[in-house]
Amino acid sequence: MRTIKKLQVGNIPALKTSLLKWAQQYTEVVWLDSNNYHQKHSIYDAVLAVDAFTAIETSAKGAFDRLQEYQQVTRDWLFGYLSYDLKNDTEDLHSENFDGLKFPDLYFFQPKKMFLLKDDQLELQYLRMVDDEMDEDLEAIFNPSEEDRKKPFLTPVEIQSRIPKEKYLEKVTEMLGHIQRGDIYEANFCQEFFSENAVIDPLRVYEHLNAISRPPFAGFLKLSGKYLLSASPERYLQKKGSTLISQPIKGTAPRGVDPDDDQKRINDLQNDPKERSENVMIVDLVRNDLSKTAKKGSVKVEELCRVYSFEQVHQMISTVTSQLAEGIPVVEVLKTTFPMGSMTGAPKISAMQIIEELEETRRGLYSGAVGYFTPEDDFDFNVVIRSILYNEKEKYVSFSVGGAITSKSLPENEYLECLVKARALKQVLEQEQ
Repeated sequence: MRTIKKLQVGNIPALKTSLLKWAQQYTEVVWLDSNNYHQKHSIYDAVLAVDAFTAIETSAKGAFDRLQEYQQVTRDWLFGYLSYDLKNDTEDLHSENFDGLKFPDLYFFQPKKMFLLKDDQLELQYLRMVDDEMDEDLEAIFNPSEEDRKKPFLTPVEIQSRIPKEKYLEKVTEMLGHIQRGDIYEANFCQEFFSENAVIDPLRVYEHLNAISRPPFAGFLKLSGKYLLSASPERYLQKKGSTLISQPIKGTAPRGVDPDDDQKRINDLQNDPKERSENVMIVDLVRNDLSKTAKKGSVKVEELCRVYSFEQVHQMISTVTSQLAEGIPVVEVLKTTFPMGSMTGAPKISAMQIIEELEETRRGLYSGAVGYFTPEDDFDFNVVIRSILYNEKEKYVSFSVGGAITSKSLPENEYLECLVKARALKQVLEQEQ
């Protein structure tokens, strides 16, 4: 049971900053922020969960079954992540590539303390065992100490590419060979950028990344010294009542140098046959995935290939919905749709097999999902892209970027698209913190 308290609040940007700083005292932190990017399917403006009462941490084998049991037993708010390598639980797949980050494949926790922000209302939900701390916490949040952020500046991080450009071009060419032979129609091919012996201030890096990106599915995750600093623009899957909503992204263009150039790039992206075909192929994959748990005839494409603009890029986004059939556990919905189609390809299993052969890094949490379950069996998860991952103990920092390879792909153009997506991530790591 939780004690609930609601407050009217002002100066929302300052409150968000204060909440996130206050949360750093805890070992487990999940912060999700929409950056006021209000969509039809938005529920909260921001959510903070801290301090695990219970938790589940597991490798891929049997992970979804264990998560389903945990979710059904707790029937409470749960926050955490699904790593891309849970594919090894749903299909006969494996991951042998290098892993410098060493994150668990799945991690969820039941928070003792939660904060839900919507418009000018802040809702606190505390487990009864800690509800006597509520007033003290509010005092610390609304009247933060000046000493909270006096930290020394850190040396900029030097980023390296895991795959040299020429090797990247060779690998894309090899993937095009698979497409020409009919093994796949499309696959998402990614490359890692990394730094070893890296010491960063995760909160500062996240704050800077979020400030220059302002995405609708931003997130800061801290779990026992493992961090995710995410500027994700993409929703993986949301459940509201019996309605499921997926919003895959496929199609990217950089922002223009002035309003006229910007509008031209929007129009070019909207009408680009390659980008539209990428998006439509993934929409078909998502429709197929959702049909596995949907009421007959309920899968619908609510929006197809609409271009949305963000601080760094324009993105082509589609929205697919369905109605969940009765009697299906909520974790089963995730299991039958994961990993998301926008980060795999079509056909899905063949694409994942080829991805594993050609990529050189285990994806881990990258192209996985971060989000939460509610006590009412609803959930909302993003896609972990445009994100920095950091293992504090290993001093290893990493980010990956990629794009969809189709028969119309030009290896050089795909490489340039990766650099566009990497720009903001590289920028925040290579400057003084």
